[in-house]
Amino acid sequence: MNRETTNWVRFAIEELIPPIVRDSGFFRSLMKLAWGKHIDDLARFRERAAFLTDEEYTQLYRDHPRVHEGTDNSQACIDRIVKDVTGHSVADIGCGTGVLLNHIRNGNSDLQRLAGVDFVIDDASKLSGIEYFAARIENLPFKDNEFDTVVCTHVLEHVLDFRKSLTELRRVAAKRVIIVVPREREYKYSFNPHFNFFPYKQSFLRAAFPIPTDFKCDDIGRDIYYVEDIHHEQQASAVA
Repeated sequence: MNRETTNWVRFAIEELIPPIVRDSGFFRSLMKLAWGKHIDDLARFRERAAFLTDEEYTQLYRDHPRVHEGTDNSQACIDRIVKDVTGHSVADIGCGTGVLLNHIRNGNSDLQRLAGVDFVIDDASKLSGIEYFAARIENLPFKDNEFDTVVCTHVLEHVLDFRKSLTELRRVAAKRVIIVVPREREYKYSFNPHFNFFPYKQSFLRAAFPIPTDFKCDDIGRDIYYVEDIHHEQQASAVA
């Protein structure tokens, strides 16, 4: 199933079904017909978010069914990312299978270095010419300003320490940060292990504060697409 299809499904489930139904045991029973007890596992996962061990976090993601083939990004988001990459080096934080990095490479012939990071890289297709690192977004194994462009798609909704994760993305970027998160509302029962929810662009901008002077934030389908250009004097001021 591609992202465009799941976006239509998400619209129907998130926007057309009233919250009183979405949070009900009746809705949970319907969802369990599709995914079985994993629906209960996801609900407990969010309830216990503040107390999860690294082992519990990793195990749920290993057990979580893959909904999209290759990438969680829509074609519109992929095209925009490829166009917005700047410089000669790119890191994709939360690279999954590495498919997005391949699109970036195919659309930017002057790139000299590509790196993919995920806390579990078992699914990475190990494409030639791409470095892979097993690491958490909260503690990236890179020097300050190591990559011209840092890309992070469909990751920040999954992390408990949102602020630290965003700080790390900005730390390792020399020129630009590109972020994609789903535009969605929080309910008790859902098909995803998300912690953070952004129903509107301003919801994301509040979470990403402080926002630099040069940024773009757009709705693309049911995703929020955010780009900021790094100015090191602003970065130093924010840290201070």
